[in-house]
Amino acid sequence: MKTADIEPFFATLRAANPLPTTELEFTTVFELLAAVLLSAQATDVGVNKATRKLFPVANTPQAILALGQAGLEDSIKTIGLYRMKAKHLHETCRILVERHGGEVPRDREALEALPGVGRKTANVVLNVAFGAEAMAVDTHIFRVSNRTGLAPGKNPLEVEHKLMKRVPKEYLVDAHHWLILHGRYVCVARTPKCWQCAVIQYCDYQPKTPPP
Repeated sequence: MKTADIEPFFATLRAANPLPTTELEFTTVFELLAAVLLSAQATDVGVNKATRKLFPVANTPQAILALGQAGLEDSIKTIGLYRMKAKHLHETCRILVERHGGEVPRDREALEALPGVGRKTANVVLNVAFGAEAMAVDTHIFRVSNRTGLAPGKNPLEVEHKLMKRVPKEYLVDAHHWLILHGRYVCVARTPKCWQCAVIQYCDYQPKTPPP
């Protein structure tokens, strides 16, 4: 994608959705952290289904520790890999209580030190909860960045670094939401819906998918 096309690309996405946000349901920073941790290799719809059962019972680190790992597993068993995720979330809660006063830390190093929290999860929390300029590169962003030519890269970290350099600063805080939603609903994996795409004129993808 030409550098001159990047600003209108994001301006168009912003005009269509001025206040984008995550589709994960949460009311506190800890609920966001827990939901993102649970979302690995799972859909937001599936995670929301589980957290609607979990959060009314336990939505703080202390409450989840009191629930116990077995109780946590029972609450999230509709999610794939639920046993491993329950173990990670339970251990994360113990660390939050013992080292951070039960609060979610605001710095990347402390977040990434939590079990089950990698760079992508840390980026989501930093961006969504604390308003940091961070790019959480999931499969949708990776695909859209490569397919459109916005920020082609061989792995998520390379794409992240390119996006941080290429996305204009005024769009950085919200950019990952626009890209995820675009990839989830329009620039889908198997057959992109080019005929529905508002930013088709800026996209390098060829050949464009014709209307069905």
